Amino acid sequence: MVLLVISIRCELENLTNLRPASDDFTYYMKLRCSCGEVSAKESSVAKGEEYEMKGSRGTANLVQKCNFCSRAGSISIVEGHAKPFTADDCENRKFVPLVCLDCRGMEPVEFIPKNGWQAEGAESGTKFEDIDLSDQEFSDYDEKAGESVSILNFESQIKVKK
Repeated sequence: MVLLVISIRCELENLTNLRPASDDFTYYMKLRCSCGEVSAKESSVAKGEEYEMKGSRGTANLVQKCNFCSRAGSISIVEGHAKPFTADDCENRKFVPLVCLDCRGMEPVEFIPKNGWQAEGAESGTKFEDIDLSDQEFSDYDEKAGESVSILNFESQIKVKK
């Protein structure tokens, strides 16, 4: 069992508490099989989706066969490791844990942000919901605070949990 953590960092302008908008957020990623083959298409993992694993009594949030070697691998979301990305994290250029994954036979090599994010105005507390980070950036206007808000230079990293 290998636990991997996907962490994020970005530049927040007049925003704080960037995080998935719901507990059933869908994480998109490119995967590498234990044979070394990297998937051509992105795969999705969501806490609300559970699949039975062949030859096992357990379930996982993603069960997928490698197109090259035909081995099945699985990924399960491990609770309790995520935290919102704050304005302080941005200032300190820190990577913050987004999700922890129990990976067996496959592992993510690239995280692909899409829609379903939320954040708050740093001064006003205005909620910005259903933020789409498909282009790895976002901009809007906070009417309460009278200023523009943005998310720029979105980055992610994938590391083994220690």
